[in-house]
Amino acid sequence: MSALHGLLGINDTDRVFVSTVGQRAVYDAITQMVARYNAEINQMLSLFVERTTENFKLRYKLPGGGKLQRTGRQAPPGAVKRYGHYEIALPLEGFGAQIAGSRVDMAYMTVTEVARHLDSIFIQDTNTLRWEILHALMDENNATFTDPLHGDLTIRRLANTDGSLYPPVQGSEAEADDDHYNESGYTVANITTDNMPLKTLRDELVEHFGGISTGGDPIVVMTDATTGDKLKAVCAAAGTWFDYKDMYTAPGVDTDLMRPAGMPNAPGYCIGRAHGCWVFVWNGWMPSTYMLGIHTAAPAPLLMRVDPADTGLPQGLALVTEDENYPLLSSYWSHRFGLGCGNRLSAAVMEIADGGAYTNPSAYD
Repeated sequence: MSALHGLLGINDTDRVFVSTVGQRAVYDAITQMVARYNAEINQMLSLFVERTTENFKLRYKLPGGGKLQRTGRQAPPGAVKRYGHYEIALPLEGFGAQIAGSRVDMAYMTVTEVARHLDSIFIQDTNTLRWEILHALMDENNATFTDPLHGDLTIRRLANTDGSLYPPVQGSEAEADDDHYNESGYTVANITTDNMPLKTLRDELVEHFGGISTGGDPIVVMTDATTGDKLKAVCAAAGTWFDYKDMYTAPGVDTDLMRPAGMPNAPGYCIGRAHGCWVFVWNGWMPSTYMLGIHTAAPAPLLMRVDPADTGLPQGLALVTEDENYPLLSSYWSHRFGLGCGNRLSAAVMEIADGGAYTNPSAYD
């Protein structure tokens, strides 16, 4: 909360009313804080979101496959213009909250109360983004979004055997459909060196973006604490686990540790590395018995649709006012965006269960 006080040049222990400082000064300070917040959010989104776009529908292009043609001494090869692609569409929705209060409420409102309100809005916006991201990635069913200008749009998920053709996997020359929503066939209690979901997720991702490398693969796997503890225990017993030590812990002389250089910025906390994957526990957001893997060397799986620039609508979280003289008296928070899968191959989800088929987590269904 002290950041707002600092921008206004007042002590955060003082009881200072907004009316004393002036609504315009407070509004300008809030605008600066929101700009900083949006910049931080954009950096955190980079693991999940490849880029923003104003397009409601586009063709996502990928490289093709095959081999070069055999040629004679003088015969030139036949012309080839080939690439893989599929059609995608993106939703666009508005999210917001209102600042409500009479002129008397505003007269008695202190800067500290405004700062608390601002913190609440930041938390709500972050929670909304997290839910929308995980819903877009973990719900395997394509959805229909009714756009007021463009009609019904099909919002596609990760590769889900919907008839789309993708570039050939390693060792193949034929484009084919794929499924990045899988069930392990065993429970968390039955994770072993043979039943190892980290290997399965890794193999599902690297088959599209290069073979398994000797030095490890740039893959992030997020899961819940119970599943993470089981993965660590099994891999540590097999000698395939590398611990991540925090900055306050000195590494042991005889212990191999994960080298933190190059570790991606992912939500939750890193507990270690095994089978070419960084393992992150994202408790409270990753549903129990589910794992989400992302290949960080490939374009991120999601695209974020935003309003066209010529509409004048702001991007990111914004405080919108309807009264220039008293901007806090009649204002509301707005964040307009929509998420859909662009690169449908750079992420994969696994349910650790033996029910026979992948089921959407209830939290994101």
